[in-house]
Amino acid sequence: MKCPHCERTERQNKAGRTVSGRQRYRCMYCQRKYTPNPKPQGYPPELRYKAIQMYVDGLNYRRVARHLGVSHQTVYDWVKKYAEDLPPVPRPEQVHKTEQAEHLKRSKSHRENGACRTA
Repeated sequence: MKCPHCERTERQNKAGRTVSGRQRYRCMYCQRKYTPNPKPQGYPPELRYKAIQMYVDGLNYRRVARHLGVSHQTVYDWVKKYAEDLPPVPRPEQVHKTEQAEHLKRSKSHRENGACRTA
């Protein structure tokens, strides 16, 4: 074994196991513990993409989480991160106030003339 901190290969002692059952070691020179080949943390990108796709298709956070076997908070975080990475929504050009006023006048006169009847 080689210590990832001080790069020495001598005096590397076994120091128990991780929760997942992997062997831990302790370097007797720098007194640090390490796992030679740790498991990767987190979920695969394919699972994240699938969760986002299910949410976009209309399922809520909890239903997606139950289906994939993860926490609903995890699904929420993935969707939030994905939404933050999207480009901003293009906005239509602002309508001039005069055009809005003219439109309101037309609709008001339209209603007063009885063309728009309510049941």
